Amino acid sequence: MIDTASNVSTVFLIDDDVKVRTSLSRALITRGFKVMTFEAAFDFLDVYDPSQPGCLVLDYGLPQMDGLKLQQVLAERQISIPIIFISGHGGVPETVQAMKAGAVDFLEKPFRQGALVDCINTAILADREKRAEDYHRNSALQRFAKLTLREREVANFMIANPSSTASKEIGRELKISPRTVDHHRARILEKMEIGSVAELIDLSIPHADRLD
Repeated sequence: MIDTASNVSTVFLIDDDVKVRTSLSRALITRGFKVMTFEAAFDFLDVYDPSQPGCLVLDYGLPQMDGLKLQQVLAERQISIPIIFISGHGGVPETVQAMKAGAVDFLEKPFRQGALVDCINTAILADREKRAEDYHRNSALQRFAKLTLREREVANFMIANPSSTASKEIGRELKISPRTVDHHRARILEKMEIGSVAELIDLSIPHADRLD
């Protein structure tokens, strides 16, 4: 189960303009968001823990390391966090570049606070969905790792041939007895913490390339 005690999403706000930081953080806190503010990209990188859920509201025109560069650094470090760019000087090329690199949205200052809130809600939802997907994928891979080589062979056959999961068919293909197949099947279901072959197939389809 995902740890809900540390599952509160945070809005990480980076802007070198103290007035912008103060006004936006106050407005977001008033609307119920947890907010952390930073003056520079380096300050954020020094303290950010990728296990923290949330999103990043990022000024495009930061000094030293600008918003697009920070986006690139996060990608290079394989850190996935939804990014909403804000800018007082954003043009079409900058917007296109940021969006192509995966930004959730690009808002030009001045913008409606409601528009930013809508973007944040979208970003936080996307982050939660991705973290849940990652959690279930990693959980499945940990359970796959418990299978013996023979159990993996049986599991792989059932996943690849969902219409041919009878013990006789599996035994014929793997050259083992149906009774042995039944034993492996029971162990697979036990180790995978599931109750049926159908659940195994549903669980394994997104991760089948990791079974071998």
